[in-house]
Amino acid sequence: MASPTTTLRQQVLHKHTRVGKQSTAPSAGKIAAYASAFLLLIAVVAIGYQSPKKVNSQVAVAATTQSSLTTDNAEAASAVDQVVATDVAADLASRANLPIAKNVANMSISLAAKSELAQTDASAITKPQIIQPNSSRSDVITYTTVQGDSVPSVAAKFGISADTVRSANDLGNSDVVEPGRALTILPTSGLLYTVAAGDTVESIASKFSANSDRITAVNNVELSGITPGQRLVIPDGIKPAPVVVVAPRQNQSFSGSGGSQLNRNLFATAGNRYAAGNCTWYAYERRAQLGRPVGSFWGNANTWASSARAAGYLVDRTPEAGAVLVDQAGYFGHVAVVERVLENGDVYITEMNNYAYGGFNRVNDRTISAGQAGAYWYIH
Repeated sequence: MASPTTTLRQQVLHKHTRVGKQSTAPSAGKIAAYASAFLLLIAVVAIGYQSPKKVNSQVAVAATTQSSLTTDNAEAASAVDQVVATDVAADLASRANLPIAKNVANMSISLAAKSELAQTDASAITKPQIIQPNSSRSDVITYTTVQGDSVPSVAAKFGISADTVRSANDLGNSDVVEPGRALTILPTSGLLYTVAAGDTVESIASKFSANSDRITAVNNVELSGITPGQRLVIPDGIKPAPVVVVAPRQNQSFSGSGGSQLNRNLFATAGNRYAAGNCTWYAYERRAQLGRPVGSFWGNANTWASSARAAGYLVDRTPEAGAVLVDQAGYFGHVAVVERVLENGDVYITEMNNYAYGGFNRVNDRTISAGQAGAYWYIH
């Protein structure tokens, strides 16, 4: 026979068991919700998870820059799908009161932010660049020449045309520059123009056959506009052709084309032993100015070639900027200085005492055709 204490203990245990079973038994709806949330969470994690990879940062940046332009739309769509999935998972986890409900909610917020940033970055990367600079600098600078410099070599050094260097420094058609000369160097090929009263960007562009938008951009005058006295760079500008009046040719011993008198103030250097006003006097002074002196006692022009050879100078039939042209014809002959050899082989020279262009003590310039240029000697 059981004791009263044992019977009471059995009654209590039986009651506790019934109550526990009734309070912990889940309903069918909750079981379905738990199962759905669990499966959805597994799917989200499986889709969004990527294993860590070691990537070289420089290589990755280069590869990503190229591939991102074609993959941004796909990545954005994938990010939106993940956001929707995590939102649903977060809602189910919250309704089912799962322990990981807060974790899923945080994941949903992070993915939404990541998706928005990815779409913003994609639009920023694909935005076209409106202005493409054509030079690494935009200012006008000064360059001091050294021995051996010429207009073409200086132009090549700064990536601009030889015509740009000649125009900006009033060198005419000459390609020779003396050492120590300060040259104005533009940031791009074109012209340097000083604004006059009444000028507009459009009128300047029309005058020099240039583009008004490029003038505005290169000179940064979008907001400030232009003012008289201001210096403007005219990209790819072309100077209007000047009207040249050719003097009549009389007693001319040279064959050539064009020609004009030059106003040059040359002063005899200490070593100049030639008669002032003659072609030899000018050739000596011009070469000294260019840092390429010649002999003081080479006689008349018709003996300069032989005297130069004897002194060790290179003398040949090849014209070159800075060389002395020697014509041995006639009793005295004639000398001039080559300023430039044009692309077609024509030779542009300066000279003194040519009677077709003013005669004694007058400096003029002219161009000799390529076919005729080979008839002369050149002292280098």
